[in-house]
Amino acid sequence: MAELVLIRHGETEWSRAGKHTSWTDLPLTARGEEQARALRPLLAGRKIGLTLVSPLGRAVQTARLAGLTDVTTEPELHEWDYGGYEGVTTAEIHETRPDWELWTDGVAPGDDEHPGEAPGDVGARVDRVLARIEPELRADGGDVVLVAHGHVLRVLTARRLGLPPSAGALFRLETATVSRLGTEHGRPALMAWNVGSEQQVP
Repeated sequence: MAELVLIRHGETEWSRAGKHTSWTDLPLTARGEEQARALRPLLAGRKIGLTLVSPLGRAVQTARLAGLTDVTTEPELHEWDYGGYEGVTTAEIHETRPDWELWTDGVAPGDDEHPGEAPGDVGARVDRVLARIEPELRADGGDVVLVAHGHVLRVLTARRLGLPPSAGALFRLETATVSRLGTEHGRPALMAWNVGSEQQVP
């Protein structure tokens, strides 16, 4: 069975500052561009059958700089809609909600266009992505690569492993990293996680 390869986009100004970034479409920083280019050796030699990319520019740019071609945009891979917490850091949220936890509490309501998502909403989205790619993984025509964002990929990982969306809290994910989900004895299993360009994928 093919592997599921997850790539978080490179650094942006807001990711560097720890600001929640969903629909605000910031470009990669110069360092983020370097990080994305440095992913090429980590992907070299892999047979890739399908590449799905979030529609947001930072993910599209990362995919291109990492050398991925023949990519398909997948709207369901956009980042968690943070609603009223867009552009706000966790530390700032804790000033008024000291016990707040994204993974269980969700976000403050936003406007009509970006109302915010609960953990279950994000879980439902990634379940649809997983259902879409399952035939590709079973066909073993090559790995399936997803290029997207930190929180949505963490929820997707939890769901792939049979865990609730809130278990995404267990999977810290840095910018411009490669992670791999495969199988062991027919069950989904974590093969490599949060591997940066300064390391080699085992």
